[in-house]
Amino acid sequence: MAASDPRPLVGEPVSLDLLNTRWVQEGAGQDLLTGTDGLAVWLAASGLGTDDRFRADARTLEHTLAARDALAAVVDSPGDRAAAARLNEVLAHGRIRATLGPDGPAEEAEFADPSWGPGWLAARDYLHLLHTAPDRIRACAHEACVLHFFDTSRNGTRRWCSMAVCGNRAKASRHYARSKES
Repeated sequence: MAASDPRPLVGEPVSLDLLNTRWVQEGAGQDLLTGTDGLAVWLAASGLGTDDRFRADARTLEHTLAARDALAAVVDSPGDRAAAARLNEVLAHGRIRATLGPDGPAEEAEFADPSWGPGWLAARDYLHLLHTAPDRIRACAHEACVLHFFDTSRNGTRRWCSMAVCGNRAKASRHYARSKES
């Protein structure tokens, strides 16, 4: 049984959820993926823990970290060819096989090495987000926050990973600045 997830933002698409395994808490950087226990927590939280092909072992951790680094590079530098090449290296470890099942057409991810599975699925999910709405992939607007989210708000103007945390910090900061000026 995996431990509880300590991250402040969960439930994002799997690509951004993988990026959000690093966060800042009280000014200090945190990283869920420092070992296989953290990997087990992330696999469970992201919904990948139910896939019996994936194990929370050292090899899967290594490949998932490689995928996270590649995703961070393309998110931070969208037009960077070297960053795109790193993500493509991750994507080279899997493929989608089209199938016809009892419910109709379907797709199934295949991996020569299942330890690449979670990272590959995160990279593939990022491509899906880019195809769907690239302008909705956002970094939190708070200068001390490193979290990312997919903006699903109706008008597409979400700025904060969490209005209760980062949005409130920004409001408090603006209030303090106004009161200091007075």
